[in-house]
This record gives sequence, C-alpha cells and structure tokens, in this order.
Amino acid sequence: MTKVILLVLLVLVAVCSTLGKPEKNIPKRGKRIPQTLSRGWGDQLIWAQTYEEALYWSRWRNKPLLVIFHLEDCPHSAVMKKAFAEDKEVQKILDEDFIVLNLMYETTDKHLSPDGQYVPRFLFVDPSMTVRADITGRYSNRMYAYEPADMKILLESMAKAKKLLKTEL
Repeated sequence: MTKVILLVLLVLVAVCSTLGKPEKNIPKRGKRIPQTLSRGWGDQLIWAQTYEEALYWSRWRNKPLLVIFHLEDCPHSAVMKKAFAEDKEVQKILDEDFIVLNLMYETTDKHLSPDGQYVPRFLFVDPSMTVRADITGRYSNRMYAYEPADMKILLESMAKAKKLLKTEL
C-alpha cells in the first residue's frame, strides 16, 4: 500500500513539474505557432507585449527595436500591414536582427512621436534606449511613415539601424 501511494505521489510530482515549465526552445527556422501579438504584422515573428518589455529585450539581446504604431480601423495601416507581412525579406531580417513591437495606442514617451501622432509610424530604438529620430522615411510631413511602395526604403532604414548599432554602441 505504501509503495502505491509513493508511486502515485512520484507521478503527480513529475507531472506537476513538467506543466509549470515554459518552453525553452523557440525554433529559429521553420514554422512557428502564430502569436496574437502580431496583429497581422508577421505571425512568425516574436513580438514584445509592451514598450518596457521591448526595451528590456533590446538591451539584453543588443538588438535594435522597431516600434510600429497603427490602428486597427485605419485604411493606411491595413494596407501597410498587408505589404509588411507579405515581404519575406523584411520578415527575415526582423526575425534575425530586431526586437519588434506593434502598438495600437500612443505611449507617454514623447520621444516616440517626434513629429506628431499619426499612423502608421515606424520608429527605431537602439539598445541604449535612444529613439533614432535620424532614421526616417521619405516623407517630410510624416517623417516616420512608410507606404507599401516604400518597402525598399524601410529595408534601407533597417540596415541603417543595424549599422548604427555596430558603429555607435
């Protein structure tokens, strides 16, 4: 009888200990389980949940952070989201070299809206937590806006963020 109780207790402890452990291995290649945090911007990317979490991961992994401001019911955001999610090169570079965050609300950090609060807006932040206001798109009235036709310019901005990371930090 004692052996049976010990066996049941041992099995119970083993089951409980495996249920509480988070998954350690996130595959770098291949198909991943889609995350709701992507909101359609790239289901296979690992998205930060909050700005504070994204800053932490950027600093810890020494990778630049890309913050995307958008609205669910904005037609400009919807068109850009589709182009962004379908661009395999953008998705690959973000997966390997960036921390990503998309926000549907404004933050209290005024540095994240250097030229106003419009959407969609793409801002780069380096691991030292400096908003890179010098990395802009092609529009003078919406300096951090990109459109579907600007994916090449967005790739150039991403390359600039990576280059500045290596030369300035």
